[in-house]
Amino acid sequence: MSRAMQCQSCLPWGSWRQLHRSLPGRRGTRSVYLCAASVPGAAGSCFLRKILRASSISLSRGCVRYEGGSQEHSVKPSSSRHGLSQLRNVASSDAIKKHQKSLSAWFSHQPNEERQFGPSFSLDAVHVDPVIRESSLEEILKPSPDLTIQNQLQQPCSQVISLQNLFDVDACGQQVKNVVLYGTVGTGKSTLIKKMVVDWCHGRLPRFELVIPFSCEDLSHSHAPTSLRRLITKKYQHLRDVVPMLGISNLKVLFILNGLERLNLDFRLAGTELCCDPNEPVPPSAIVVNLLRKYLLPEASIIVTTRPSAVRRIPGKYVGRYAEICGFSDTNLQKLYFQMRLSQPGCSGEGSTGSSSGEQENLVEMLSRNLERHNQIAAACFLPSYCWLVCTTLHFLYFTRTVPPSQTLTGIYTSFLRLNFSGEVLDSTDSTNISMMKYVAKTVGKLAYEGVMSRKTCFTEDDLQQCFEVEMKTESELNLLEVFRSDVFRFFLTPCVQLGKEHTFVFTIPAMQEYLAALYVVLGEKKTLAQRVGKELSDVIGKVSEDVAVVLSIVSKVLPLRFLPVLFNLLKIFPRYFSRLSGKDRDAIAHTMAEELFKEEDYYNDDVLDQINSSILGMEGPMRHPDEAPDDEVFELFPIFMGGILSRRNRAILQQLGCSIKNLAAFEIAKAMKKTVIRNSRKGLPPSELMDYLFFLHEFQNERFTAEAIRSLRTVNLSSVKMTPLKCSVLAYVMGTTCHEVEELNLTSCNLDTNSLRILFPVLLRCRALHLQLNSLGSDACKEIRDLLLHDKCVVSNLRLANNPVGEQGAQYLAEALASNRSLTHLSLLHTTLGDRGAEIIAQHLAKNQHLQELNLGYNSLTDTAALHVVEVAKKHATLDKVHLYFNDISEDGKRELDSLRMDRDGVRALVFLTAGTDVSDYWSNILNVVQRNLPFWDREWVRQHLVLILQDLESSRRQTANPWRKAKFLRVESEVKKMLGKLQHENL
Repeated sequence: MSRAMQCQSCLPWGSWRQLHRSLPGRRGTRSVYLCAASVPGAAGSCFLRKILRASSISLSRGCVRYEGGSQEHSVKPSSSRHGLSQLRNVASSDAIKKHQKSLSAWFSHQPNEERQFGPSFSLDAVHVDPVIRESSLEEILKPSPDLTIQNQLQQPCSQVISLQNLFDVDACGQQVKNVVLYGTVGTGKSTLIKKMVVDWCHGRLPRFELVIPFSCEDLSHSHAPTSLRRLITKKYQHLRDVVPMLGISNLKVLFILNGLERLNLDFRLAGTELCCDPNEPVPPSAIVVNLLRKYLLPEASIIVTTRPSAVRRIPGKYVGRYAEICGFSDTNLQKLYFQMRLSQPGCSGEGSTGSSSGEQENLVEMLSRNLERHNQIAAACFLPSYCWLVCTTLHFLYFTRTVPPSQTLTGIYTSFLRLNFSGEVLDSTDSTNISMMKYVAKTVGKLAYEGVMSRKTCFTEDDLQQCFEVEMKTESELNLLEVFRSDVFRFFLTPCVQLGKEHTFVFTIPAMQEYLAALYVVLGEKKTLAQRVGKELSDVIGKVSEDVAVVLSIVSKVLPLRFLPVLFNLLKIFPRYFSRLSGKDRDAIAHTMAEELFKEEDYYNDDVLDQINSSILGMEGPMRHPDEAPDDEVFELFPIFMGGILSRRNRAILQQLGCSIKNLAAFEIAKAMKKTVIRNSRKGLPPSELMDYLFFLHEFQNERFTAEAIRSLRTVNLSSVKMTPLKCSVLAYVMGTTCHEVEELNLTSCNLDTNSLRILFPVLLRCRALHLQLNSLGSDACKEIRDLLLHDKCVVSNLRLANNPVGEQGAQYLAEALASNRSLTHLSLLHTTLGDRGAEIIAQHLAKNQHLQELNLGYNSLTDTAALHVVEVAKKHATLDKVHLYFNDISEDGKRELDSLRMDRDGVRALVFLTAGTDVSDYWSNILNVVQRNLPFWDREWVRQHLVLILQDLESSRRQTANPWRKAKFLRVESEVKKMLGKLQHENL
């Protein structure tokens, strides 16, 4: 019987809409079980299997302490006191203690991806158990009603069962011995089993005296006959003295068989003979079958984990209880997971300050509010593994403070897929042995790519049929599709929660659509029919030509036929020609990447990191009305993921998943892309798009390519981009690939702080013009700027610190820097709350400076004394010829004294008002431009009062002059001031 006909638990053929009916755990529950664990959901599966294979302690994934059996519990009647005493001694022997210690050591190891949360996050730190629902074989095979996510959330369920009760008696009063624990990819099977093992090792599951976990993947690679006792001692050497007691004592043993879908079991007597002797060598699959039959060690309890498609491999008569892992089917479980995970002391990384704790609490609060809206993220977080991905992404976005960042976003998604899929094949019974991830890339990747190209995120049943069913030709392909539907489909696609779109599907995590689309393109799956046929024909001819070459070389020695070498060369033409065509494919991949990276319609969106942050935490402010037209979908991560997938580390991980990308292919794609990328980057990108470009170079992880691309960037304008620690780290890493000087770095209004300046320090050293306006940089930041200006490699010549709360202490640090700096020629301290004391500190150190040419102290509440003091020092300065003092509290007497300064006589010009005696100042437009640019950030009433004074001064000076040319100039300036006043008046209204 074929898999398509056999697995009735899979969806009926052609009816994709029925996938709404059985999302994992969506029959709901509010039951919460807490204990400790590691990677959520199935995210720990690959690491777990690695542990099980890496040592003589070949561990499986879990352990638990329950009772069970679909048979009557049998106890040997002839148990003497001596036997009971011996049993107690065995249970408490050093061998079992050593076994527990070894298991705990191995199963407590964290994957590399977990360690980014800090040393405080360990296996025993936090864990939220997924919901487990008691099921039955009839229910598995029976189609469920069509349910949507909205009515599955918070729906009560009477069939919820706790871990501790899995081996309790069933409804008929029989003791359960065999339990099948099943769930789709990502629901948390591996993590749950791993936690059980550790709990038993620490004495928290006292029902069983011995737990023996086996990895079915490990067993599937062994075909040589072996006995059960030999198999146990081979994997667990410490049990050498305990194994002889199995079967002859009342030792309470639990066998854990993790990942049963990896084994091909045959329960027919003709296929697997009966075996009750633990010492008899038989194939490992026969040991498993006889354990489940209860013919071998009938007193032992067994828990099996598997995916839904493999549930029926075990006949129902050998199963005492079916239990489905439903993930986090209650949003309260999701909130609890995020609360516990993100509140860990080590989550914010090493060296975190008290402010990080507040930031963690804020993240949890925003995430909880977003979950309460029952939007798409709540649907995604039904799967514990996606909760892990959300936490990892937030950690990457908020707590990355290293240069270069230890992670890339593409690396997070690639590692996430490795943790969930490892190198698993889709169906172990299929002869093709196609990896699960390769199948996903070919099918789901195609759907994702077509969605990106048509700029849509919702997919109908027809869309799914086009991508999954249109090319079904053989029974094998049909069987693979059924397994995919049953086990994997819901990991990537879920029903849409938006009103009016309940019968469409969206990607569980929006960014996953762009990742899979990128993988589909980079793997070269985007081919026309002619290209596919050509490749297959080329491979066939290439293989045949090798055999023909040998034959022709022999025949040519016997028969001197001249046409034989010609025939041989003709056979080689087609593969060579096709190899050139494949090179064209790589050019097409490079063209797609460059074209998507610089799409002009996406130029003025938020940068991609802010987009990801909004998709997880939601948008603050009023929600969109249901009838309001949605914004166009944006897919700016698509080209960035393409570049990230081509990095060496991600290609190595994808190789483990069965998705091979050759080094030569990556090199040729980068080579073809280089000219286009560099040419487009020179056009002058908007700040958010430039940040995306820098992030692309970081994700690409190709220093040579990045260095060539960055050399063409002489001006970097990131104004108004919220420069988080991550973005600062990305900028520092990318710019650090070269040593060239940067003409201008504009970081105006970028939410910089002291830590940001520390991260960017190597970059700031190389910038000639540095714009740091509107960043709330206080005295601590000025201390960093002082160190920057005093560095012997500093080339900063133009420093703008306008509209920052520098204050007196900050002025002290900047004055110390001025005294010894040799590069700075222009310094703007406009509106930096210096006051008289701050200006005097600057003036005291100004005499030691020999290079400053222009100093702006406007709008700092300076009085006559401080202003005149600064000017007196400026007169004696060798190079300083311009001092800005407008919008200060300077009296008329002070103004007249400053107006009397002459460049030819005093060597300095003070810019105070728009007038210079009976003429208009040469710098009136400069002053008004400064006011115009800063109006949104200055006190409106204060500016209005000063503009009124300026207007009165202009009118007075105009009346004092008889020169018609000067009068015309005065009238022109007066009109500009009146326009500004009118604008202020209008905005106030």
